[in-house]
Amino acid sequence: MNIPARSKAENTLDLAGEWRLRDVGGRHEAAMAIPGDAISALHAAGLIPDPYSGRNEYELRWIAEEDWLASRSFLLPADAALDGWHLDIDYLDTVAEVRINGRIVLEAANSFRRFRVDVSHALQPGENRIDILFRSNIRAGQALQEAQPFYVPYHAGNSPIPNGNMLRKTQCHFGWDWNIAIAPFGLYGRIVLERVDNILIAQVLVHQAHENGSVRLTVEIEVDARHEDSLSYAIAFGDQAISGYADISAGTNWLTESFDVVKPQLWWPAGSGEQHLYQLDIRVGALVETRRIGLRRIELVTEPDEVGNRFLFRVNGREIFCRGANWIPQDALPSRITPQATEDLLQSAVDANMNMIRVWGGGFYEPDWFYDLCDRLGLMVWQDFMFACNLYPSTPEFLAEVDEEVRYQTARLSHHACIALWCGDNELIGALNWFEESRRNRDRYLVSYDRLNRVIETALKEMLPDTNWWPSSPSPGPMNFGDAWHDDSSGDMHFWSVWHEGKSFDAYRSVNPRFCSEFGFQSFPSMPVIRTFAELQDMNIASPVMEAHQKNAGGNARIAETMFRTFRFPEGFENFVFLSQVQQGLAIRTAVEYWRSLKPHCMGALYWQLNDTWPVASWSSLDYGGGWKALHYMARRFFAPVTVSAIPDRDGSAITLHAVNDTLHPVSIDLEILSIDVSGKAVALQQISQAVPTDRAVSVASIALDETPEDSILFYRWSASDGGTGCDHFSPKPYKALALRDAGIGMVVTTTAEGLSITLEASALALYVMLECDAKGRFSDNVLTLYPGECATVTFIANEQEAAKAAATLVVRDLHSSFRPQSQAAFRQ
Repeated sequence: MNIPARSKAENTLDLAGEWRLRDVGGRHEAAMAIPGDAISALHAAGLIPDPYSGRNEYELRWIAEEDWLASRSFLLPADAALDGWHLDIDYLDTVAEVRINGRIVLEAANSFRRFRVDVSHALQPGENRIDILFRSNIRAGQALQEAQPFYVPYHAGNSPIPNGNMLRKTQCHFGWDWNIAIAPFGLYGRIVLERVDNILIAQVLVHQAHENGSVRLTVEIEVDARHEDSLSYAIAFGDQAISGYADISAGTNWLTESFDVVKPQLWWPAGSGEQHLYQLDIRVGALVETRRIGLRRIELVTEPDEVGNRFLFRVNGREIFCRGANWIPQDALPSRITPQATEDLLQSAVDANMNMIRVWGGGFYEPDWFYDLCDRLGLMVWQDFMFACNLYPSTPEFLAEVDEEVRYQTARLSHHACIALWCGDNELIGALNWFEESRRNRDRYLVSYDRLNRVIETALKEMLPDTNWWPSSPSPGPMNFGDAWHDDSSGDMHFWSVWHEGKSFDAYRSVNPRFCSEFGFQSFPSMPVIRTFAELQDMNIASPVMEAHQKNAGGNARIAETMFRTFRFPEGFENFVFLSQVQQGLAIRTAVEYWRSLKPHCMGALYWQLNDTWPVASWSSLDYGGGWKALHYMARRFFAPVTVSAIPDRDGSAITLHAVNDTLHPVSIDLEILSIDVSGKAVALQQISQAVPTDRAVSVASIALDETPEDSILFYRWSASDGGTGCDHFSPKPYKALALRDAGIGMVVTTTAEGLSITLEASALALYVMLECDAKGRFSDNVLTLYPGECATVTFIANEQEAAKAAATLVVRDLHSSFRPQSQAAFRQ
């Protein structure tokens, strides 16, 4: 396919668009959209079924075992100059060879780098051909493993496709305990031919220094030149501008200028203030670059205290409790990743009162637009480097690739206000104890790990000397290679004893983390999502299809076993799915409410995980596609900046009500505490008015358990002086011990301009009342507690077409109806 020169500049050819893809053996051929991945291209051409449906995954792994060739033609005008042409390419995945007119111009083996190579020698006037040979990542990984001086283990439980740790590629592409294992490959970023007359802007570094209320912004511009020259340049920031001339030599040059902002408008995390962004415009010669800059100072505070060492983020001088979740790639297939879908997920995080996400180290460094979204939405980003849950090589060749990767990625992201922390890896210190080889010879593998970690830190600090660095997650701190999984004194914690060890939810209250950056509990995806990959005959948690969409060994059994400790056996598959989501929300709520009550000892809770990469049973609070599971509705309540929670005392004799205030100002709270029995009869227990200082958690009331009548729950509701309100309940005994009654939930549905208005009313106590439908949209609230005399009105926000679909498929579930034998657990309007 021929394409003309097109782009911002006359001497730029954008090679994105339709290519031809074929396997080297010549058995399969299809159109391939670049940017995009090959598996998506084969599916779009009808050559393979949808990888996400049924058990198709297992029939498609052969694709990654083959070498594939992507090709297209392009035109250079007959009179075009043939010197100075560079190929600019990034997110090339992964072991690939690029040829132009049969001549090799690039051999790449790192999908996390940007490559700019002079290809002038390979071009010709008129028609040209470009080919990308994608070597099998599976065979490349095996060859690299065989070439290592000693075996480097990978986590086989996460990666059924082996040796992904040998490659600088998205690690979860080889599988994970929530991801499909099909090892996609392709090109996901730019591929541009650009004629460089003399100079190109290689990178832009942005540094901020905050002192006495003012900011010095320093801009460093790397200008690469073919020959010496004298250039004009101009840099504008806000209402300031600097211009001048610079003499440059052949090779690498740096231009550095600074701006002093006396009265800056600061960038704040969501919920703490505005996200003001300034415009930075750069012109060097005829070249132009633009950035959006948020002025803020983010400090990682690890100073000693009476317990050990603190771990928190101080933003613009204020200590911020980080409320959030871990982020994994938006989709398992890169072609299906879009800015619109990603924005919907990130907006959902903010809507659930989150202010931080952790970009986990088994995915990839996200595109520029992802961090632009986080800047705009006020989501601080804990950014891992891309190493997770495996051991990794420390050969000179591997470390050289890592060094280039770190320098490129940190420079690319240096201007983003959202970046709060750079972390060396995910769980690599813990992984030293996971493999027989490293347990037998820990010194060898520890030294190998330290070499890798030092390369990452050195490259980061040389690029961004003042940035926040944390060596690993979890970690007690720099140069400490001990266990941080249950350390209450210092560092960040990953707490997995409830899920992986099968402990009760009460175990979340057995640890007092300084900052918990990972913890989670699984549920099944919502029924509309399950119907996208499973047929009616598959609707059983032990069916082959449902087990294929559960990637954590024993996960379905663990959901079931835990469920029966708390709930009665559900009636039917759909109620099992519903209860799994209620159970997940209850687990994470138990952890977050307790840890927030420890503030300021604990200053962060990031649960695992925000989103899914495909339809699967997992720890996510958002379904694949962005729908809110029960956990996400509950998270909006337990992450509210001002909230009240009920936490049992350690001796089990009383329930203490704790108020948390994460806002800038003190608030007064009016709290009402009731007991409600299964008929819905309410008995007032206490009414309290309490002042809650800014950035503090305080206990406001205590209820002895013997004050709560048999077969009753504790119900509490509050209003705060900042306008916030809320309510929730606590059951002193397992829900299965409550003799719940048929709540006779009535539902009145009316159409509104926003979508639907749904009013719910119960004739008896109704717990975890949850609305579901098969339409695209969002309920304004969900997972409710109802009792007689109280109505709840919920809006379903959707367009007219989806609202009509929602009205036809609307279902309401609650705890009692989930196990009532004669019920289908559904009441349709």
